[in-house]
Amino acid sequence: MSTISSEFLEKLLKSDKRTVARAITYVESDDDLSEELLKALHHNLGRAYKIGLTGPPGAGKSTITNQLTKALVSEGKKVAIIAVDPTSPFTGGALLGDRVRMSEVGNSENVFIRSMATRGSLGGLSKKTIDAADVLDAAGYDYILFETVGVGQSELDIAQTADTTIVVLVPESGDSIQAMKAGLMEIADFFVINKSDRPGAEQAVSALQTILMMRPHDVTSWLPSILKTVASENRGIKEIIEEINKHHKYLLDTNNFLAKREEQLKIRIKDIIEHKLFDKIWNEKRTGIINNSVSKVISGELSPYKLADEVVNDFYKN
Repeated sequence: MSTISSEFLEKLLKSDKRTVARAITYVESDDDLSEELLKALHHNLGRAYKIGLTGPPGAGKSTITNQLTKALVSEGKKVAIIAVDPTSPFTGGALLGDRVRMSEVGNSENVFIRSMATRGSLGGLSKKTIDAADVLDAAGYDYILFETVGVGQSELDIAQTADTTIVVLVPESGDSIQAMKAGLMEIADFFVINKSDRPGAEQAVSALQTILMMRPHDVTSWLPSILKTVASENRGIKEIIEEINKHHKYLLDTNNFLAKREEQLKIRIKDIIEHKLFDKIWNEKRTGIINNSVSKVISGELSPYKLADEVVNDFYKN
């Protein structure tokens, strides 16, 4: 397929699953066809509501995602799930554990699931993941759920993509919440203490409340709630949906919804520009300049800044 046909776009906009899957594969390839597709879809974007679920490993994010999806589908909504997995050290692809666990909802006509690799992105979301969300938005999915790799404080860029960010913790997190607050704690629009039938649930809630009350806030600011769930038994899922809707309404009522998306777009545009420049800079010649001169840097003959200047100057000349 050398160009995007009108027939392909028509099938995509009608949520044809095979076409959606192929479109995401094109996006992952990161070539000219990918750009052509994303440009063609742009005027069909903006309808999907994006929800990010993050938190430490073993907190039950996949189970919550599964139950949330079932509940939303029962309301007549179409849901897409992007399960962001650690990049396989062997193939560079995604590890598909989440997809296996979500097979129960994956068979629904109104659900689309895709596992994607982080591809070395420390924040947990790669550029291609965000591009894939554009495909799913254009395909007419009402909600896009990002379930991200649970690596703690480096999950910050989920907040630069989602409209509502949910941080999922477990009762055992109570003792470590103080250590987590510098990163993961700040991105939550609300918290979920999952597996709350375990000992320590109330202590975890108290620890979170203490941290939240120390945040600067006033009558107009959003103060994250703390919900308790037992997702494996479908307890608390209704309350999560209610809190998502409450946060969405807050964003709309305070005119923060479009402002937040505008800020996210600025960050994304900068990332796209950096990505394009990165591809243009690192050709074989400039990699060779570094390889041939690095020994001089090690011996002290050449500063790393001087070598960097040589590479940048070569880029400007060409």
